[in-house]
Amino acid sequence: MLTSPVLETEKRIRHGFFTREGGVSGGIYASLNCGMGSDDDAANVVENKRRAAARLGLDETALVTLYQVHSARVVRIENAAETMRARPEADAMVTDRPGVMLGILTADCAPVLFADPANRIVGAAHAGWRGAVSGIVEETVTAMEALGAERRTIRASVGPCIARVSYQVGPEFPAPFLAESEDNAAFFTPEAEGGHFRFDLLGYVLSRLRQAGLGAVDAVTRDTYAEEELFFSYRRTCHRGEGDYGRGLSAIAIGE
Repeated sequence: MLTSPVLETEKRIRHGFFTREGGVSGGIYASLNCGMGSDDDAANVVENKRRAAARLGLDETALVTLYQVHSARVVRIENAAETMRARPEADAMVTDRPGVMLGILTADCAPVLFADPANRIVGAAHAGWRGAVSGIVEETVTAMEALGAERRTIRASVGPCIARVSYQVGPEFPAPFLAESEDNAAFFTPEAEGGHFRFDLLGYVLSRLRQAGLGAVDAVTRDTYAEEELFFSYRRTCHRGEGDYGRGLSAIAIGE
């Protein structure tokens, strides 16, 4: 499990960006696959989620995950069990309830964990490129403010995601980013041939966080595509034609 310097300084906040190590799944899902949407054995996923929750000192029933759809929709979590039964379609969540563990599942997209320790409010977001350009970061901050958080005391960290060097995109890809701002050209490196680019997802998400005026922002800078021993990667799976892939968990909670 990896942690963020800006979040780990607050002992009342529990968080972690879990690697793929320490679970019970095998094969392409080895070993801490926490994705119920994968074709992994469901019992293995349940045990992996139990182990992850225990690592943060919580029971697996405290862990909430969403049906992620690459949107900018945020939900407020009041009861973990009720949310898991409903499995809302959304890509971020916020809570002010101690002991509720907000979990984001990724395999190249950027997980973002938020905390306002002063007001005891946390959030978690799944920031793929669609969600990021649609405003998932800003919507999460707004939802935290609705619970009583303040931007100047919110801390945020971006977890492991696919790095620019590993993220090739087509010639049409930059259009929505450039429509937003010509300054976003900085997140694209042209390829020598073919009109393709390398996209800096981490840099783009960090820029959105910094523009939001938060109290502190950092990132756990690791490449999910390149570091196979530590991370699951949707793009790596596609390149190999493996058919399915594991999902890594990033989670945050307010201590009791």
